[in-house]
Amino acid sequence: MRVPPSLFPDHHSEEKTAVYIPATMSRSEATSTSAFGGIPETVIKPWKPPPRKTYLFKRANLVDTAQGSIISNVNVKIAGGVIKLVENNDPRIAGLAHLRGEDDLGQVTEVDLDGKFLCPGLIDCHVHVSAVPGELSLSSAVTISDLAVSLLRQPFVCSQMLSRGFTTVRDTGGATLALKEALEEGVFPGPRLFICNRALSQTGGHGDLRGAHDHGDQGGGGGCCGGSASQLAVVCDGVPECIRAAREQLRTGADFIKIMVGGGVGSPTDRLTNTQFTAAEVRAICDVTESYGTYVTAHAYTPKAIRHAVDNGVKGIEHGNLIDEATARYMAERGIWLTPTLVTYDAMASDDYAGFLPPENQRKNEEVLHQGLKSLTIAEKAGVNMCYGSDLLGPLTREQSKEFGIRSVILKNKQVLQSATVNAAKMLGQESFLGQLKPGYAADMLILDVNPFNEVAVLDEPERHVLAVIKDGRVYVSRWRKLPVDATQREEVIE
Repeated sequence: MRVPPSLFPDHHSEEKTAVYIPATMSRSEATSTSAFGGIPETVIKPWKPPPRKTYLFKRANLVDTAQGSIISNVNVKIAGGVIKLVENNDPRIAGLAHLRGEDDLGQVTEVDLDGKFLCPGLIDCHVHVSAVPGELSLSSAVTISDLAVSLLRQPFVCSQMLSRGFTTVRDTGGATLALKEALEEGVFPGPRLFICNRALSQTGGHGDLRGAHDHGDQGGGGGCCGGSASQLAVVCDGVPECIRAAREQLRTGADFIKIMVGGGVGSPTDRLTNTQFTAAEVRAICDVTESYGTYVTAHAYTPKAIRHAVDNGVKGIEHGNLIDEATARYMAERGIWLTPTLVTYDAMASDDYAGFLPPENQRKNEEVLHQGLKSLTIAEKAGVNMCYGSDLLGPLTREQSKEFGIRSVILKNKQVLQSATVNAAKMLGQESFLGQLKPGYAADMLILDVNPFNEVAVLDEPERHVLAVIKDGRVYVSRWRKLPVDATQREEVIE
């Protein structure tokens, strides 16, 4: 047997640079360990999930989110984290090797769906993973003095999102690169994550959480880029600070940039009618993101704030509750994305969360709550592309799925589901990988016991209707006896 050269550092033969492959390790497995000097990756990163299985889901009703229709009686094969095959379940070809038995990816596990619905994994385009449950009020949820409290609770928030069927989320302030990497590596269960790091706010803007009598730096002072920082946002003023703040978010892993261009419900010192950042500041931030090949999305409610953002280079609008018809047409003509978040206002007004908002914030919440459904009608009529968003903080995060039922009051079931699948995927620049069930796409899918095109509001209750959640080809959640969870390594039975 060849001796591992690492055991003899003074050995000078040509074999010193060879990769030692244990007898129990395949060549492909060894290739994946080369970055660790021949040590198996599972030793360096023991949380790595077990190898993916190859699945053949037979006799499924496939939810075609692009066309808004059901394709009946199909077989879907997944392997290596992607969809390999989608075809009609024809009994005449059921015995072919590409459908069952051994193939080049190992044993195929067959699952007979018997008419159950196979749906793409859901995408929530407006979350705040770091604003965790465990605190009673808005201020305590977003201004936790010890960030370790939030960090230690974030795995719970991520696992709950995945259990509801959200296999991808876009965090619009607070989530970090470390969290994104932990999810990618399988340290704990959770959705795919797109981040902006911290959102950008002017002094006194929606991201500045200091009260009017607080003259200190936000979050205790000392934020990056010359401004002050909190858990969700960094405050920056003037073009140089805005440029540095944008670059800092991108340097530390941001996929996009989020800015506050108007007043908000949760901020203590601004009005909903405010516009925030100067045109030069917004343009400077957008120039930075364009140079990085990405985009800016903006928190905005009013027509004035929306136009201020779009005129200066912003590509997406969050919320938009006070939009008017002319501004909706203006957005549609320019291909601007809108991500409404109606469930958050509904939850904050509910008696279930009494005391979450202080009185001054409750008044602002009432104003945007009553305009929310109207904004959907206006945006839909104008042809604005809409994505699914929830924007829930602290204990309200449990309401994430309720946005489906709220939107279905105004929009067609197909439109609501598309906002959380194909539309969201396109906005994220992932339209060739997420949001549909087609060969080459991610094996992110849900098994449902009902047709979501008939009643999309059933997704409000994932604990009743989402039988299984598959992400990246692994079964992370199962409420169905026929399909066990395989995303974690089972313990060996001792007795």
